[in-house]
Amino acid sequence: MSDFDALQAVIRRHARERQAEGRACEAFLNALYHALRTASGPGRPLNNVILDPTPDPLCRLRPPPPGGWYAAWLRLGLCEVLVRVRRVDGAFVGEYGPGGAFHLTHVTEDDLTALARRLLRELEATYAGRDPGAHPELPLN
Repeated sequence: MSDFDALQAVIRRHARERQAEGRACEAFLNALYHALRTASGPGRPLNNVILDPTPDPLCRLRPPPPGGWYAAWLRLGLCEVLVRVRRVDGAFVGEYGPGGAFHLTHVTEDDLTALARRLLRELEATYAGRDPGAHPELPLN
């Protein structure tokens, strides 16, 4: 078997795992989008939130290898923020904006709402010229 054939075989062998990870990460990004729409509280949806899935701009391989990043631009009114997420040992690990990060071992509606609100607060602090980390947050879970 040539090196090329070995590469093709390993990509095929792990296709289901990659597809399952991709679906899970895409579902997470979609759930975060919905959490952002409802972050203002019951009956006060944010109508100017848009989800735009995109290939991860930092990924140098397609398809992404197992544990690879999945990304989406979230348009929040006048700004857009890139959110990247991947699965690590069953948890969702991600990055957003200029330095935000999260690690969720459980993904409940409350966890997503807390993440959405934190993301909004940190972006507001960034645009206001304040240190987003100046107000320490409780761990998400």
